[in-house]
Amino acid sequence: MQSLSVRIKAMAADFDALRDELAAGNASPRELIAAAEDWEVLQRRHATFSHELLTILERDADAADLGGSSLKDLLVHRLRISSTEAGRRITDAQQLGPRRALTGQPLPPLLANTAAAQAEGRISDEHIQIIYKTLNKKLPPWIDGTTRDQAEHTLAAVACTLDPEQLQAAADRLILLLDPDGPEPADGQARKRHLTLGRQDADGMSRLTGLLDPQCRATLEPLLAKLAAPGMCNPDDDTPTVDGEPDPDAARRDLRTPGQRRHDALTAVGRALLVSGELGQHHGLPVSVIASTTVQDLQRGAGVAVTGGGSLLPMADLIRMASHAYHYLAVFDEHTRLPLYLGRTRRIASAAQRIVLHAMDRGCTRPGCTVPGYWCQVDHLNPWADGGATDITDLGLACGPDNRMKEKGWTTRRVDGRVHWIPPEHLDTGQSRTNRYHHPQEYLAEPGADDDDGEKPGAA
Repeated sequence: MQSLSVRIKAMAADFDALRDELAAGNASPRELIAAAEDWEVLQRRHATFSHELLTILERDADAADLGGSSLKDLLVHRLRISSTEAGRRITDAQQLGPRRALTGQPLPPLLANTAAAQAEGRISDEHIQIIYKTLNKKLPPWIDGTTRDQAEHTLAAVACTLDPEQLQAAADRLILLLDPDGPEPADGQARKRHLTLGRQDADGMSRLTGLLDPQCRATLEPLLAKLAAPGMCNPDDDTPTVDGEPDPDAARRDLRTPGQRRHDALTAVGRALLVSGELGQHHGLPVSVIASTTVQDLQRGAGVAVTGGGSLLPMADLIRMASHAYHYLAVFDEHTRLPLYLGRTRRIASAAQRIVLHAMDRGCTRPGCTVPGYWCQVDHLNPWADGGATDITDLGLACGPDNRMKEKGWTTRRVDGRVHWIPPEHLDTGQSRTNRYHHPQEYLAEPGADDDDGEKPGAA
């Protein structure tokens, strides 16, 4: 039998021939995209060969005999890769590669479900890194082994049908379900200017990063000097001081760090601006916080509401915010929806309908789109020009670019509360019809179920 090295070199020769055939330019665009899908699956499956190779190498070989001080050092020098990459590959092999007991009996990989999904070519390295991070860094340390294994099984199952962004949303929601209270909050010119509001973590916190230009800094400095002073805008006070000077006693008992005071000052500034009513309208509604929740959660004072920006707002924070200013709040029974009907009496959706759509859809309904509700338009699922009615059951949220997709032959309809996007026949590859990114809890409800509420891929 030929050696492994010789056989791998033979495979490389076949690959070179394949590249020559591709370079000839005889393949149609449809053949090319199909080849890209098959190539992606093949690359994912090839990673499992690396896991097995490294697992056996670590078990049977002495790195010193092969010219390295350790397996990691050996890989760095023989494969000419970085120490970081070598460490990552070894970790992958330890987590996803085969194992043996001390008696020599074969054992499944530590992350057996993830390893199986990778072996079938159904998940990428991006999916795997999200699963690692969720299990090893975000999962609370008190979670028992059985629950941890179930979490890995769930994440591996849903990863097979989701892209990495969707998987991240599902993973964050899984952490919230396993640890509802979350961990204790941690004590965190021109072309270059930017401000980025990062993804909301499982504990509800979001990272804000950016570079301020001189004008923005000069604007913020007096605001912070006033509102971030000791004793000002302190949420721990029964009546926080937001005007005038703080009471000396309030300043003395203010134990917040400077960073925490600046954070609370920013909240106060935003709240005052929303209350002022001077921001006009956005997509048909006065600029304000839009949140949706259930009667049951409000009565319990527990759970979370979902804002029009797609963020999760703990019920205690929602109730506290409601005491300061008027916000749009859509409240539903836990298992029902209240439709609002306008028929064809008007073409433009009413403010009430827009609020309900924020609660029902939460963001763009086209599968794979992550744009939250604040940045979406109201779309007639059955076009107005074709006789569509302005009923809540015939409306949905869609971002501008996706809304224009309907000019290319896409059609939409609402089935069991979810908007289905049906492609024209020449674009139908059996892709998902619905978008669950804005409802990540549904990824976890039925990991193996079809995500189109029973409608089979390819069905019109």
